[in-house]
Amino acid sequence: VQLVESGGGSVQPGGSLKLTCEASGGDISDRVLGWFRQAPGKEREGVACIRSSPRRGPTRSYAAVPKGLFTISSDIAKSTLFLQMDNLPYEGTAPYYCGDPCGDSVGASGWHYWGQGTQVTVSS
Repeated sequence: VQLVESGGGSVQPGGSLKLTCEASGGDISDRVLGWFRQAPGKEREGVACIRSSPRRGPTRSYAAVPKGLFTISSDIAKSTLFLQMDNLPYEGTAPYYCGDPCGDSVGASGWHYWGQGTQVTVSS
């Protein structure tokens, strides 16, 4: 599966962005994919994960540490993941990556594949 992230940019503190991840080469149904971020010189942080089940609907998991308001969603037909980010603090600045599979407990480890990332910068 190839993952391509987009939607990053610059926002002021408290602002919002919506990231998109296009997954090609495989069906995302019943697989757990997610988002993590890793700023230069810092540890990787899991943000959110989702299992997209056509029968049962989505199952979402969120990491406790990153501040801000995050909502993960997906479109199975388009093999696409989304990450809505609201109320972003300065600490939200980082490249954000779409990963497959989701890291262990939405944490730092266990992510096997990811895309090139999309940069999010929070500044005034």
